[in-house]
Amino acid sequence: MFLLVLVRFSGKWLILVLAVSVTIFKRMSTAKLRVAAIDLGTNSFHMVVVEESEGKGIVEIDRVKDMICIGKGSISTKRLDSEAMEAGVAALRNFIVLATQRGVPPHNIIAFATSAIREAENRDEFIEMVKRETDLKVKVISGREEAQFIYYGVRNAVTLRDKPDLLFDIGGGSVEFIIADKSEVHLLESRKIGVARMLERFLVTDPVSPNELKLLQQFFASEMYGAAEKAKELGVSRAIASSGTAQNIARMIRAGKDSDSLDALNQSGFTRQEFESFYRMVIAMDTPARRRLTGLDEKRVDLIVPGLILFDTIFRVFGLKEVIISDSALREGMVIHYISSIRGRNGISHLDIRRQSVMEIGYRCNWHKPHSRQVARLSLLLFDQLQPLHGLKHQYRELLEYAALLHNIGEFISIAAHHKHSQYIIMNGDLRGFSPTEIEIMGNVARYHRKQPPSEKHPLYGKLKVSHRRAVDVLSGILRISNGLERGHRQNVVSITARCEPARIVLDVLVKYEPDIELWSADELKSWLEEVLQKPILIEASIQ
Repeated sequence: MFLLVLVRFSGKWLILVLAVSVTIFKRMSTAKLRVAAIDLGTNSFHMVVVEESEGKGIVEIDRVKDMICIGKGSISTKRLDSEAMEAGVAALRNFIVLATQRGVPPHNIIAFATSAIREAENRDEFIEMVKRETDLKVKVISGREEAQFIYYGVRNAVTLRDKPDLLFDIGGGSVEFIIADKSEVHLLESRKIGVARMLERFLVTDPVSPNELKLLQQFFASEMYGAAEKAKELGVSRAIASSGTAQNIARMIRAGKDSDSLDALNQSGFTRQEFESFYRMVIAMDTPARRRLTGLDEKRVDLIVPGLILFDTIFRVFGLKEVIISDSALREGMVIHYISSIRGRNGISHLDIRRQSVMEIGYRCNWHKPHSRQVARLSLLLFDQLQPLHGLKHQYRELLEYAALLHNIGEFISIAAHHKHSQYIIMNGDLRGFSPTEIEIMGNVARYHRKQPPSEKHPLYGKLKVSHRRAVDVLSGILRISNGLERGHRQNVVSITARCEPARIVLDVLVKYEPDIELWSADELKSWLEEVLQKPILIEASIQ
């Protein structure tokens, strides 16, 4: 209607221009977008390069870090060291070259500076130096803005609950505290208690002396008092920690109990008891002893001491039972906020990060979406109707759906062994919002949708807990039949009705067309579920 009105006033040419503009706009809104986000932190400069597009979502292209330590000495002097500034400019110059080579246009390279630069008296000198030599505009953000971006990043990697959690990010100059649940943020706060600041201000002896330890504990506790009171009021019992310090601690704790799996940290974690045992051992060590710890970054050998004391104080002051690790924080939050502003989205809209992450990996692997959705739909029908027999909790229903959606993505690599490749991609594809155990279960379920059923001889299945192996047995059995009923990739099956009789299970399948190929395939694949449920299965079909 709007275009018709314009025609009467301005003629056909204007209509044509507007029509082209709308088309161009639509193409721009769905085109691939590459962004580089640089975080100028107190200890390190980091850059992440991502590509965002419809369907695939945000995919990481590259990541780089340089331990500049631009805040070294500035805590007391309030000035950035000239050599550190020059090193920072050199690092940023390299970052920009890398981003450009990765296809990021200059206007999509964003850079935010945090605590050390924020507080330095000569920060403008450094920012102007960066602009003059690299043409990069650095924005200095407040502590509250930093906390907001960290929230965006964390919620895109870890599933928040109905009940509030404490989110905290340990930087070199500051620590951000956020209290949030899946629908609301209750607190955004930044405190000047970063590990580099505390190392410079409090710690002289090695190992740390009892007096230094006590003073630092008291200082930490006083700084986090307000956030702790808010957390107590909201009933917070779990925390989500981000930053290199948090990941180093998690990696070292894991190294002591599972040396075969040190990489995937996101949404893994540790209990207060596990931490305290590790803390007592490490806090008594001197520098040479710490340097020998598995999982500790060489450049954090000294910084890890105030980091451990901070963690210990947070556990006690907040009364936490466990800490979960997020591998996304400030940089990822910067990217999400920036892309949302370009795409015209609400930067704080609520995300189902688990489902979004599954869909993204499906698109990245060029999946057959209609087939995968049909297999997932049939799998859920069977899960629900056979629940009295298998007795699995509702949490496994979701894992079955996602495993079904991704069961065929291994075809991206090889048709013949695609079930094995599907397992590998699921377990190494950086799925967000899932715990490592959930990812292992989904990978195993997808692995056994065809060919051989589960066997304890297979390492990735054999290392699962007994209860999780039982879940994989049931879910893979259901997935095998569902996959068989979609053998023709034509979405022939309309519905399934399961009848659990005393001596057998009868599946009444309603179809659109003659179901010979589907019945043949399902009959070939049903034996594993028959063994698991200890009942024969009869599959009967009728055309609607």
